Amino acid sequence: MDIENFRDYCLSKPETEECLPFDENTLAFKVCGKIFALTDLASAEFSVNLKSDPEKAIELRAEYDEVQAGYHMNKKHWNTVNFEGRISNKLLTEMIDDSYLLVVQSLKKADRERILTAMKMLKN
Repeated sequence: MDIENFRDYCLSKPETEECLPFDENTLAFKVCGKIFALTDLASAEFSVNLKSDPEKAIELRAEYDEVQAGYHMNKKHWNTVNFEGRISNKLLTEMIDDSYLLVVQSLKKADRERILTAMKMLKN
């Protein structure tokens, strides 16, 4: 998956916004103001920080060399994923989905329910 496909996929999710909150090179994707994906636009290698369930994060790191503990993030809850490696686009999109849903689940009830309803409508 290249950066344009990644960007389009993230922005297809309900209430997602992109921004450069830290500097001109760190692109973040947020839902209701909370980050679910980060990438460094200046890096030679296309990698993305994604939130992950702690147990699943450990499994992914053990199975794929392309998945490491989150760079500059809480290592328990975040992975840095090399998008240029052998991981399939299907698994990459699943990891993006998981990150997005973990953040949505942490939102206030009204926000969470509104977004989950929007997601259901998109699937139909």
